[in-house]
Amino acid sequence: MKSNRTRKTSVITRRQFLKGSAVAATGTALLGPTIVPASVFGAEAPSNRITIGCIGVGRQGTADMRDFLGLPSAQIIAVCDVDARRLANAQKTVETHYSRQSSGGTYKGCKTYGDFRELVAQADIDAVSIVTPDHWHALPAIAAARAGKDIFLEKPLTLTIEEGRILSDTVRRYNRVFQVGSQQRSDTRFRQACELVRNSRVGKIHTVKVGFGTDPATGAEPPMPVPDVLNYEMWLGPAPWVPYTENRVHPQKDYGRPGWLRIADYGAGMITGWGAHHNDIAQWGLGTEYTGPVEIEGQTEYPKDGLWDVHGPFRIEYTYANGVKVICADEEKNKSGVTFEGDAGWVWVTRGRIDAEPKSLLTSTIGPNEIQLYKSNNHKANFLDCVKSRAETIAPVEVAHRSCTVCLLGEIAMRLGRKLKWDPDKERFIGDDLANRMLARTMRSPWQL
Repeated sequence: MKSNRTRKTSVITRRQFLKGSAVAATGTALLGPTIVPASVFGAEAPSNRITIGCIGVGRQGTADMRDFLGLPSAQIIAVCDVDARRLANAQKTVETHYSRQSSGGTYKGCKTYGDFRELVAQADIDAVSIVTPDHWHALPAIAAARAGKDIFLEKPLTLTIEEGRILSDTVRRYNRVFQVGSQQRSDTRFRQACELVRNSRVGKIHTVKVGFGTDPATGAEPPMPVPDVLNYEMWLGPAPWVPYTENRVHPQKDYGRPGWLRIADYGAGMITGWGAHHNDIAQWGLGTEYTGPVEIEGQTEYPKDGLWDVHGPFRIEYTYANGVKVICADEEKNKSGVTFEGDAGWVWVTRGRIDAEPKSLLTSTIGPNEIQLYKSNNHKANFLDCVKSRAETIAPVEVAHRSCTVCLLGEIAMRLGRKLKWDPDKERFIGDDLANRMLARTMRSPWQL
């Protein structure tokens, strides 16, 4: 990593380096990661690594944390969660991992926090990994950006389109490196499919079909006592207050799929859960990463009662300014994955598989003078590399915002049950005040953007 500091012959400690480089909280926004050069400690020394704090260490958060643990350029030094049991498990996982690498066989360097605000305030943390419920994406990420931290944030980017715009603007204002967890962009097959489309190997695209599953509804659930290990008030945060029940939050005995994924107060269901992945690939292939559709029409049925209340089987049709149709629907209607249909063939891609017609497309070579998309073979390694170089990641914040917007536009269209006209430049619905009011949600006091 390049440094603006003049080299000194004397050996310094990481603590001294941090003290000299942090300057002040208000001055950290333009700083890169606090990494001591390899010449001081050696390439694999902990003091040469990017220090990471993990906010949210549940089902997906633990998986992402383990990914960072497996990368030698990262050093996890703090974890944060509102569930004390999960917090303790994450700390143990981190310290056990580094103990195996320690010459003394022990490591006790992972701090724990119950409040993300305390974690992002720590001067010795370079970057954060935020893997929380969707209603808790925007606020920690904005706080981290303002504190001068680089940010890895799981998808979908935000709960609302308004949150996404504010987050994107904040990240860029504070000059932070940002990556959303749209890891399909770091998969060879998805990049191959998008390059074939972008270089007109299937001719002129007229239709893109996106398919993924849906979630079932459930009946009513009685209130339950809040577990001693859970700060339920903090878990709710900006969402409306409602009584606790386990299926509203996450399992207490294991790391199974959490119930909040199927509740509209905390997310939009599979339209953002899987839609954030596949609609992102549709945007990538179409070259519409910084814009979006101009018309949206959607149909679904919502449960009339019960705890889990997000959309069921669905169909959404997006129309882009060039006339291309993106049809996003459940797997009963559309094949799972993303299918680009042109006037000279098609290409379909999903995780682990790619197919095309004509078959010769699969061995087609993209030449040096053709469009070659951003290449990354390891999503989180790409994030760390960009933290060092200050380059843009393969899944930067504005691209993430636009892909999430596509999903949320579909959800709004399904809620209203009518065709909507959208201005992707102004990010407003045209002539529809009710739809525009759905671009944001009121946050429960004292939380605010």
